[in-house]
Amino acid sequence: MLSYMMQKLFYRSPSVEMDIEQEQYFENLLNHMRLYPHKPITATLRYPKHHFLHYLSHQLDVVFHGSNHIDIERFEPREQTLYNGQWTKSVFATTDPIWPMFYAVLDRAKVQGSFRNGCLVHKKKRYHFYSLNPSTMRSSPWTCGMLYILPKASFTMAGKGKLRFDEWVSSVPVKPIGRIQIHPEDFFFIDKISTHEDHESLAKTWLCYKKRTAGRSK
Repeated sequence: MLSYMMQKLFYRSPSVEMDIEQEQYFENLLNHMRLYPHKPITATLRYPKHHFLHYLSHQLDVVFHGSNHIDIERFEPREQTLYNGQWTKSVFATTDPIWPMFYAVLDRAKVQGSFRNGCLVHKKKRYHFYSLNPSTMRSSPWTCGMLYILPKASFTMAGKGKLRFDEWVSSVPVKPIGRIQIHPEDFFFIDKISTHEDHESLAKTWLCYKKRTAGRSK
């Protein structure tokens, strides 16, 4: 029942299939990243960037963090809220390759009021939703940002249970082991951003999400 509801409300993560040629291309890119961890990958890749991040997630024990700030050398724990509103002093990240791209390309300086988003996990499947209020949407709030690859060792899952946000936290500082430049067109769900009013309940945003984004290209 829960799986059916998730499919009705949200979008599943896209499947990623790789041939030997693509894997070799990504292995060469990974070796370059290992040699120059502080140098961002800025070139246009031969394949979608979320494919490369998917490959990294299977080759390395890592998590991802997206940001408008392009030159972060070390992430420090800071006061912020978890998905459930509980306060914590942590570095935030996720094991999902796509969700942090939203935070990389959303220009936070143009956000007016609320924005809602998430990657939920149920039975090892991931489900996405993204929504901005009308004022933010009208401001053309997209920019070029950075996605950071972080070692997973100090991170723990923020949530538990059969359904949870793919949110991970670290209570200690973390240094990136790689970084990749993200453009709006790299974000897989850029055409699946819905619009909600600030006074609208989260439940309504969820219930209306797919209807509001129906008929778009992805």
